Amino acid sequence: MISVLVIEDDPVAADAHRMYVERVPGFEVAGVVHSGAEAFRVLDRGPVDLLLLDFYLPDCHGLQLCRRLRAAGHLSDVIAVTSARDLTTVRAAVSIGVVQYLLKPFTFATLRAKLERYAHFHATVAGSGEAADQQEVDRALATLRSADRPALPKGMSASTLDTVTTALRTAGEGLTAGAVAAATGLSRVTARRYLEYLVDAGRAARAPRYGQVGRPELYYRWATTPGR
Repeated sequence: MISVLVIEDDPVAADAHRMYVERVPGFEVAGVVHSGAEAFRVLDRGPVDLLLLDFYLPDCHGLQLCRRLRAAGHLSDVIAVTSARDLTTVRAAVSIGVVQYLLKPFTFATLRAKLERYAHFHATVAGSGEAADQQEVDRALATLRSADRPALPKGMSASTLDTVTTALRTAGEGLTAGAVAAATGLSRVTARRYLEYLVDAGRAARAPRYGQVGRPELYYRWATTPGR
């Protein structure tokens, strides 16, 4: 079993991450902590295979925690779980050995795919010995770097989803399904289906907007996590 320490300051999110990990075969939760200091105390008691690490902790930044852990001799692998999208942070994460980078908000399917790829990598490099050749090393690293977008429901395409996603993310305010349809050239029904998929995946939010007469219209907007 691969042991996982969840490091997340938001108790609700931490509990959700714990439940997600417990649903993936081959993984077990070694603990849930809410700060860098708590993480150190757990790791000082014994090694953990993998850290599921939020970057915005109350007592330190996740990157700072990673550097301190490495300096102290803790060799746990790290999957960053964060809303930090700036490429400087991504580059810094890679430089200190973060093996996967998972943006909030995410679905269970997305985390499961990351964990399954990590499990494949972990099994490949576990133990001692040497790689047979360059191809074996490349294959091991490729298990972490390959695209892992969850399969879309039947009848939906990745290219259309990207089109709808772009329209929603670049909109200054929320858009109706009709507005998305007009912007993308899709039918209203198709646009609504993709918008509802994004809502179900936690990547978009919807809310009714009331006008002067008639039924309220649903407006969709890209989901963000302010300040995290």
